[in-house]
Amino acid sequence: MTDDQRSIDMQLEVPGTPEQVWEAIATGPGITSWYVPHEVEPRAGGAMTASFGPGPEMQVNGRVAAWEPPTRVVFDGGEGAAGLAFEWHVEGRDGGMSIVRLVNTGFGSGEEWDAQYDAMTEGWRAFFVNLRLHLTHFAGRQARSAMPMAMWPPASGAGWPRLAAALGLDPDAAPGDRIVVSVPGTPRLVGTVTDRLSVGVAVLLEEPAPGTAMLLAEAHGPVLGVSTWCYLYGDDAARLAAEVGERWSTWLQAQAAGAEPTVEP
Repeated sequence: MTDDQRSIDMQLEVPGTPEQVWEAIATGPGITSWYVPHEVEPRAGGAMTASFGPGPEMQVNGRVAAWEPPTRVVFDGGEGAAGLAFEWHVEGRDGGMSIVRLVNTGFGSGEEWDAQYDAMTEGWRAFFVNLRLHLTHFAGRQARSAMPMAMWPPASGAGWPRLAAALGLDPDAAPGDRIVVSVPGTPRLVGTVTDRLSVGVAVLLEEPAPGTAMLLAEAHGPVLGVSTWCYLYGDDAARLAAEVGERWSTWLQAQAAGAEPTVEP
């Protein structure tokens, strides 16, 4: 297989009928609830936009290349456009379960593509966990997402242990452990670890609202991409998500600039 034929191919068993899983992986409100904000025109040839942050440079436009509810949807960059494509398959199983599969293609060759392939593989592993949590605990509901992140400069103790120390967490926190992140000037994050990832943890949140969180520290070349992404549910979710996004972004950026992390006991 040549470099440009590489693909990320992964699947996961999740709770829900194919119709329920389809809502989560093929519609704007569904995808927004576990990945990044999306707008999806629900038809073959329709427009699709993914928002990875503020600013026009963080908006990724594409199209719905295939729309076959509730079993297959494909997102790509448009007719004849080079770049990444994302093909999703859903297959029902007994007992109200389904298999969801992603085939992510369109990778090029060279060191830059190698790094992107590795980073996206780790990223999809984390988001698959969040998809499972969404379908397990919040199926049919829409989350409001907050995506605070920053790039920290190289330093000793890089990776998840470094972020855990800054947050006042045990780097060996395991599924079932209750965590409390209390940083001055930021909303508290309180919940239970559900999954250990190679780059961090996934959390079922109680505060600042019911929801999920991913606390991650991912290598991006010589720097460390850190994030405290939250997906919140409930009547006040939009306001709380905006507060989480603004205040946690400010704190993460302060640490990137060299300020000493300060954590309440």
